[in-house]
Amino acid sequence: MSVNQQAHTGPPYGQPQPGYQGYQQPAYGGQSLPGVPQAQYGAYNGPVPGYQQPVPPQGSLRAPPTSGAPPPASGASHPSGHLAYSQFEHGDVQNGIPASAAPMQRPPASQPFLPGSAPTPVSQIPTFQQYGAPPASVQQLRNHMAGMTIGGTAASAPPPAGLGYGVGPSSYPPTTGAPRPPAMPGPPLPGQTVAGPPSSQPNHVSSPPPPSTMAGLHPGPPMSGLHGPPPPTHPPQPGYQMQQNGSFGQMRGPPPNYGGAYPGAPNYGSPPGPPPPPKRLDPDSIPSPQLNELPPQQKPRHRIDPDAIPSPIQVIEDDRNNRGSEPFVTGVRGQVPPLVTTNFLVKDQGNASPRYIRCTSYNIPCTSDMAKQSQVPLAAVIKPLAALPPEETVPYLVDHGESGPVRCNRCKAYMCPFMQFIEGGRRFQCCFCSCVTEVPPHYFQHLDHTGKRVDFYDRPELSLGSYEFLATVDYCKNNKFPSPPAFIFMIDVSYNAVKSGLVRLICEELKSLLDYLPREGNMEESAIRVGFVTYNKVLHFYNVKSSLAQPQMMVVSDVADMFVPLLDGFLVNVNESRTVIASLLDQIPEMFADTRETETVFAPVIQAGLEALKAAECAGKLFIFHTSLPIAEAPGKLKNRDDRKLINTDKEKTLFQPQTSFYNNLAKDCVAQGCCVDLFLFPNQYLDVATLGVVPYQTGGSIFKYAYFQLETDQYRFLNDLRRDVQKEVGFDAVMRVRTSTGIRATDFFGAFYMSNTTDVEMAGLDCDKTITVEFKHDDKLSEDSGALLQCALLYTSCAGQRRLRIHNLSLNCCTQLADLYRNCETDTLINYLAKYAYRGVLSSPVKTVRDALINQCAQILACYRKNCASPSSAGQLILPECMKLLPVYLNCVLKSDVLQPGPEVTTDDRAYVRQLVTSMDVAETNVFFYPRLLPLTKADVDSDSLPAAIRNSEERLSKGDIYLLENGLNIFVWVGVNVQQGLIQNLFGVSSFSQISNALSTLPVLENPFSKKVRSIVDMLQGQRSRYMKLIIVKQEDKLEMLFKHFLVEDKSLSGGASYVDFLCHMHKEIRQLLS
Repeated sequence: MSVNQQAHTGPPYGQPQPGYQGYQQPAYGGQSLPGVPQAQYGAYNGPVPGYQQPVPPQGSLRAPPTSGAPPPASGASHPSGHLAYSQFEHGDVQNGIPASAAPMQRPPASQPFLPGSAPTPVSQIPTFQQYGAPPASVQQLRNHMAGMTIGGTAASAPPPAGLGYGVGPSSYPPTTGAPRPPAMPGPPLPGQTVAGPPSSQPNHVSSPPPPSTMAGLHPGPPMSGLHGPPPPTHPPQPGYQMQQNGSFGQMRGPPPNYGGAYPGAPNYGSPPGPPPPPKRLDPDSIPSPQLNELPPQQKPRHRIDPDAIPSPIQVIEDDRNNRGSEPFVTGVRGQVPPLVTTNFLVKDQGNASPRYIRCTSYNIPCTSDMAKQSQVPLAAVIKPLAALPPEETVPYLVDHGESGPVRCNRCKAYMCPFMQFIEGGRRFQCCFCSCVTEVPPHYFQHLDHTGKRVDFYDRPELSLGSYEFLATVDYCKNNKFPSPPAFIFMIDVSYNAVKSGLVRLICEELKSLLDYLPREGNMEESAIRVGFVTYNKVLHFYNVKSSLAQPQMMVVSDVADMFVPLLDGFLVNVNESRTVIASLLDQIPEMFADTRETETVFAPVIQAGLEALKAAECAGKLFIFHTSLPIAEAPGKLKNRDDRKLINTDKEKTLFQPQTSFYNNLAKDCVAQGCCVDLFLFPNQYLDVATLGVVPYQTGGSIFKYAYFQLETDQYRFLNDLRRDVQKEVGFDAVMRVRTSTGIRATDFFGAFYMSNTTDVEMAGLDCDKTITVEFKHDDKLSEDSGALLQCALLYTSCAGQRRLRIHNLSLNCCTQLADLYRNCETDTLINYLAKYAYRGVLSSPVKTVRDALINQCAQILACYRKNCASPSSAGQLILPECMKLLPVYLNCVLKSDVLQPGPEVTTDDRAYVRQLVTSMDVAETNVFFYPRLLPLTKADVDSDSLPAAIRNSEERLSKGDIYLLENGLNIFVWVGVNVQQGLIQNLFGVSSFSQISNALSTLPVLENPFSKKVRSIVDMLQGQRSRYMKLIIVKQEDKLEMLFKHFLVEDKSLSGGASYVDFLCHMHKEIRQLLS
């Protein structure tokens, strides 16, 4: 079985277990018990460089950081297989295996991370043959225990305040191969009870009960001397499985030769809760192997079983099974939709589809105090022009003629299903501000016996959550209807672009692509006009008027004062000017074939496009194909300011900020004209994405980046992106406003847009892939009866030049109980919001501050649940809300992402690019971006259409004899194990052996066999689900590319210092307990 060499997790006493609230805790938080030496160790074994100081070279010892906050991340990490376990030791009690170079074999499922509530004393004599001979005397056992700080109920106290989440000073010399003595759990000290493990295991039919280790110690009566085992007074209890609410914690059995707990121990404070009833068992909890199955050296090693902690794969699978078959009907207020990973149909019955709006919670607190207490952000991720699957109907277009849509007099909300008609239908009361408005005569209709209008089902705005209104001239700029938009293609013809074959490729593609410009449903041809510009240090405009025999070129060399040298003939109809355009596209590559010009301008190119749209009095989009840092003398000229030395300093934020304000002002002018910019970058070195991206970002455009572009490997991906970008649905000159019912209001916005005031989100262009994330805050109390309402109104110009309003409505529940809030949250949306919040934070704060704030907020969310909603249980147990049980694993992925924790190979441009990309991603995209999908291709059924079942993102899940596919929305990796059968290699790659597989493949070869067809169909299916064409990368096991692949195995420790999932879970547990204490 494949092993993860870096697997280092909690020792048997690895989880500090503070007591219940109400216990007196003589030695907690660093005060030592009299006579007991202070143990210096973290909450679990093994350094986690994400939260530590740089690891000192072997031999030197570093003082602990001065505060409890995690010190800055360091790039240093132990080589795998040589983890210095000695850096976390338990005084005299040692847990751990020798840090030998041999890879650690992970048992099939190690020591159970058994959840359960407070241990009820159980009398049971487990079998202990697996352990070596116990120490000869009680004294020896006492000595074993002496080094441990024992506080109140804690078997191991939390580390002293000075020890962050990192390396503590070590009093043990590093081990280099000598086995350590087996860790023997000691006897109960005076004043403590020991609980045994459950004896019956209703959930585990096939496997033996887990071996016992130390029980979580519970306070007993103050006694001196040791007592023998108590009489068996308690019946055996059912197994403490992971509870349905997602709780899990370590239960520990009694040491050898000691029975169960003291029966008569009085409890101080609140009594421990009863064990969970068997009905709350969770199949996620997997038993651990018997110790005698382990190699002898590893018996003392205690690990949290990765199978016993919440699995994203399991949650996704469960949701698919439970909710994938039924359509999601939106008629009920505050319904939580199925997960984004589930395929489901939506039936609009009054609330907007989750494809348009997803919320972090569908049941929001009634008061701001309650919202502050829970720390759950209230946000909606809105994708106003989202594409729908073919089985669902696009929003109906409603035309109210000259008078336009019916609106509330006071707050200007649009007519929607939640408006209340009164006085026989003559007036309506606004559901947002309660103002009463007269119904216009032409809109009047009688009410039925229930108070509904009799035309309720005939009018989309009364019966559906999403619909469109045709806007009147009052909704148009300068009170005149808009012209159809224009597309301008602006091609860099400097030396790099010509030499790489890029210019020829673009020109060839445009010849056919121009026939596929977006058009309204039933139109014969697209109304969009097109224009062409080429540039290096100067700009070349082309007259492609249909009456010309040949295109004409006009050069503007005064880039400091940009103007458009021609009006007539620059923007043309494709069909009318087809032959002239074809001639131009043939000539451009020839004209510049011998160019020696290496310098480019950039800002004047955008200015030229903007001026052309102004002159034509229309909105539109610029497609700019650009290759290098614009260093030529011109407005917006940039210098190379790339500096990796700024990483982890207070100046790191400057790497994400534009180096000049010039582009912000240019973006503002573009938005005013409705000029959206899409930027295709082909860099061979630094070109300052943070600055070049400002205009695309603020105009609602997109950036596509193809580093080290090579024709043979990258053209397919680039052309697919370009085709989709040109063809997709897009709105121009867009303004979006979100209205809410009384009690909450929209306070913050994230995404690719511009804002000139506090309420209106302005976008020169908005396409079907872009989302705007909106955060809400309370400004008054809400009521459980009336709930809360959101209305998103988007005013835009369609690609045919029609002015429209698209309306999305959503009703949410309100609650006075925190439990209702936690029961109706959506973790995927929460992570989408938190990532965007953090990625904006890096513009103004040090990255470390942003990371700490994220961890702290999530710890507060979970601590609030633990304190107010979970049933009382041992403090040594981590209890997570059912719908938030994946919050720690997903949060860890965000913390380990390139923006917040870059590895040495990640460039400044990469980070700026990903930061902008994530800011307008929808929930499905962030889900797979942060936790990639990993599929075992060799397990695929070639006869069915289904995908093979996904597996968890960890190296120990990979087998050398299999082929796997990993996708994250930007890349697809195909990982091939060294022991894959020759037949499979032949079928998939068309070569006879592993060594002959080429890393340079950018597409899989088309071979006529079932396996090749199946894998290619899987790849095509995944490509179809994503908004960008993913780059295919073939990775052979033990090849240099494998490091890149491992970066995406997000449950493992990362090379850049990110914690493994297990370690991070322990860290979160520690943070939660510090908040609770």
